[in-house]
Amino acid sequence: MTHLLLIIIYLSFISLGLPDALLGSAWPNIYVELETSVSYAGIIFMIISAGTVVSSLMSDKLTRTLGTGKVTALSVGMTAIALFGFSMSNSFFMLCLWAIPYGLGAGSVDASLNNYVALHYASRHMSWLHCMWGVGASVGPYIMGYILASGGHWTSGYRVIGLLQVVLTAILLLSIPLWTKQNTQIEKKQLEHKDSQKEKSLNQKEYTKEKRNLISNRDYEEKHYAQEQNKTQDNTLSLGQIIKIAGVKEIMITFFCYCALEQTAGLWASSYLVLHKGIDSETATFFASIFFIGITIGRALNGFLTMKLNDTQLIRLGQGIVAVGIFAMLLPMGEMVSLAGLILIGLGCAPIYPCVIHSTPENFGADKSQVIIGVQMASAYMGNIVMPPLFGVIADSISITLFPIYLLGILVLMFFMHKKMIKECNRL
Repeated sequence: MTHLLLIIIYLSFISLGLPDALLGSAWPNIYVELETSVSYAGIIFMIISAGTVVSSLMSDKLTRTLGTGKVTALSVGMTAIALFGFSMSNSFFMLCLWAIPYGLGAGSVDASLNNYVALHYASRHMSWLHCMWGVGASVGPYIMGYILASGGHWTSGYRVIGLLQVVLTAILLLSIPLWTKQNTQIEKKQLEHKDSQKEKSLNQKEYTKEKRNLISNRDYEEKHYAQEQNKTQDNTLSLGQIIKIAGVKEIMITFFCYCALEQTAGLWASSYLVLHKGIDSETATFFASIFFIGITIGRALNGFLTMKLNDTQLIRLGQGIVAVGIFAMLLPMGEMVSLAGLILIGLGCAPIYPCVIHSTPENFGADKSQVIIGVQMASAYMGNIVMPPLFGVIADSISITLFPIYLLGILVLMFFMHKKMIKECNRL
């Protein structure tokens, strides 16, 4: 049962990644056909990100009301509808319209799934699950690039990804009973583990008496678990109260910067290669997918590194590799060095996102993790709203050659904010 649910969660993370890189990979074709500016991709991206901010802030309430399984199924279904809407669009306005459910479908499921994994699974699973997101984010542009290279239309790419999302929605709907059973099993195992740890600490004379107390306490905890959950719902923190928690502002800025860096790279890498390096759009689309392949491979490796390094050490390692990749792109040494730099940026991004999320219960407490992860996600998507479109304006008004410098500025701010967050949480 546990393994089956874990497979479902892995599939869900693939689903999260599939649509994420489609806009960036298809945009060189879309803006030409629709006769819009290259920077207009930023407007669509802003609408998608605004939807994810709203749904991320609602994730705590939705998850408590519906449960992680139902939230996941409904969100993936909404994304599928939006993808079909994109596939039928023949104007920039229609793309903007369908971007609304596109974004609303992403935020809640992202926050809900990440919190579920952070609470119930080891750090290596968080990395491997986000590796599955990378698989989806790599497969999406590959499908789009293959269709374009075969003479197909960009709308066909959206339609194919939409069909895959429909299939996954059906699987998730069928799996909803598994989530409830898994929660019950986890709570029982936690109680049994607590009993075992207490029993080991007792001497032989006290064993029988204390065991009776343990059994009584376990029965009490099982009986009143649902009541405690209801109390937690009643005591949900407001946004103002959450932000006042030590370290929350810093982790919000860290997430803002991380997603700003990742999404700016994912959205503009293809256009950077076309407009600055002078290669054709089909080849640039393939090269841009290399960035997400770097994230995917990095997260697969990161799962093994979690057995030797803690979350903070892995975040530092990732930031260092991103810096090397950015400097490689700054060097005037041709296309291959720029491509290698893009791969390194993807590899460096790999551990940051999953390790920051996985460390949230440890840094802020399991009782606050769902609501704080929801706020983190909202902050991350604010980074999506502001920073990639801002670079679009810079590319239009100044030069797209500033792409690596822009990424470097975001990285520096992320490094110092995460460092400050660690200090704040250690003071508690």
